[in-house]
Amino acid sequence: MKRTMIFGAVIAAVIAGTAVTASAKQGGEGHRDMRGMPISFAELDLNNDGKITLDEVQGHREARFAAADSNGDGMLSADELTAQANERAAERIARMIERFDENDDGMLSAEEMPQPRGGEDRAERMFDRLDADGDGAITEEEFAELENRGKGKRWGKKRD
Repeated sequence: MKRTMIFGAVIAAVIAGTAVTASAKQGGEGHRDMRGMPISFAELDLNNDGKITLDEVQGHREARFAAADSNGDGMLSADELTAQANERAAERIARMIERFDENDDGMLSAEEMPQPRGGEDRAERMFDRLDADGDGAITEEEFAELENRGKGKRWGKKRD
């Protein structure tokens, strides 16, 4: 069950990453905040003087934290972080549908989905990496190798 969940998460991440990468590529230039969300000069120029200071950048960061801290306790709980992540995901999804929905039905068909960069499918690349012996199938041992590569690590920190 655990391996199925991990494999499902890997596939979902690949699909989502492909869509977000293609979406960002098609979305044009611009600065993005640490969450990958577009950010304008005006959002950072808090006093509207035509300049951005370090204090304004830090103020913007503090404002984002305060907005996520729905109960105002100065800490971000798992529920608050989840709510923030869900809000960002909903915003990205809405932008993606707006950008790629060619027939304006509010949904994306397989044909409307953005294509991966360079025509190379990330899911295929991931599959090829997992299929160590190149036989076109992933064995339980090959799948376990993926699990072992990341064992004990999360964002560069060791877990117990």
